[in-house]
Amino acid sequence: MKATKKNDPELYGIVREEYVRQRYNIEMIASESTAPIECLELAGCVFNNKTTEGYPGKRFQAGSQIADKMELLAMERGKSLYGADHINVQPYSGSSANYGVYSAMMRLGLMEPGDTILSMSLDDGGHLTHGSPANFMSKFFRFEHYALNRESEQIDYEGLAAKAKAVQPKLIIAGGSAYPQLIDYERIGAIAKETGAKYMVDMAHISGLVAAKVIPSPVPYADFVTSSMAKTLCGPRGGFVLCKGEYAKKLDAGVFPGSVSSIHLQTMAAKAYTFRYAASGEFHEIMSRVVTNAKYLAKSLTEKGFRVVSGGTENHIVLLDLRPKGISGKAFQDALEYVGITVNKNMIPGDTASPNVTSGVRIGLTSTAQRGFHTPDIEVIAQIMDKVASHSDDQAVLDACKQEARSLIEKFPLYDAAYNDYFE
Repeated sequence: MKATKKNDPELYGIVREEYVRQRYNIEMIASESTAPIECLELAGCVFNNKTTEGYPGKRFQAGSQIADKMELLAMERGKSLYGADHINVQPYSGSSANYGVYSAMMRLGLMEPGDTILSMSLDDGGHLTHGSPANFMSKFFRFEHYALNRESEQIDYEGLAAKAKAVQPKLIIAGGSAYPQLIDYERIGAIAKETGAKYMVDMAHISGLVAAKVIPSPVPYADFVTSSMAKTLCGPRGGFVLCKGEYAKKLDAGVFPGSVSSIHLQTMAAKAYTFRYAASGEFHEIMSRVVTNAKYLAKSLTEKGFRVVSGGTENHIVLLDLRPKGISGKAFQDALEYVGITVNKNMIPGDTASPNVTSGVRIGLTSTAQRGFHTPDIEVIAQIMDKVASHSDDQAVLDACKQEARSLIEKFPLYDAAYNDYFE
């Protein structure tokens, strides 16, 4: 950043401001994590200067031999990490990874515009790209949704099977953005086979936990597995797709030229590093602590009168129904942000509140685990959350909570001293 500081001090100041915000903020948005310094370096490396399209050995631009080496390295590391037959590391995001699968399905002759896809709805924990009316994919395919059991707030597998039999989808999607329980991938895979559907798992939120083997993997059961890189995998902004070997060529064509073009090589280099790091003992320890801390937070908040959706968590997400506390998701999010804790408002199953207000919030435990938080520190956060929920309009209480949160986060540096000093 030295050159930027010298030549564009205004922009440098904005970047530094964001660095300070992250350094002194307790980050608990479930889709966020802290990328290692190596990822930050690689995402800004000289590969940014190289344009190339296609695949190793079959590029459309000259001078791609070194890019080929890097992409092949990323692919080998990704396949090894997840035990997959094939990987495509070119998608720009988790969403574009999903689009790549839709494109591949059409190239395979297995799906046409207007065909049916069965997925979890957004308000039950799904994702925009799984058929939300707000996403343009809803204009191309007919999306049907399976539901949660309203008592357990977990996937109703019998209902899923009945829905699949009734609507005869060409593709069944599992996974989502706000589902705190484990998914029975094998059972959904069996339903897909019984109805003649292909099976895709979007593991964007849990791919780090899967990589560290602290929760089960969907790879043995799904035809396609998609993911982003920057959630629990703790890498750069980007995506990837895993698939069975029989679909490799069509998947690659579905990604390029089907849904992406010029490759973000600098991001791909950071992906290669992330796959290596995710195979380490250090990463396994962090992911284990993510789950431990999430379960502890769910238990502690329940004891303080919060209602935890589905009764708890088996991954990094704690989804809260705030109605027993008499506060909306938007109000709780904003009050917590003031005190130095970021979460996001989120719809809960059966939510009747406006999507701009919501009855709940989604909390993630990845970033805090990365920074070194253990259960005693999570208890401090739970106590702050309880005070904020009960006194969101009391400025004195909020100011006291802000000081308490600042005192806690100052014990856990964002990066090492050399990087921190870089912005001083």
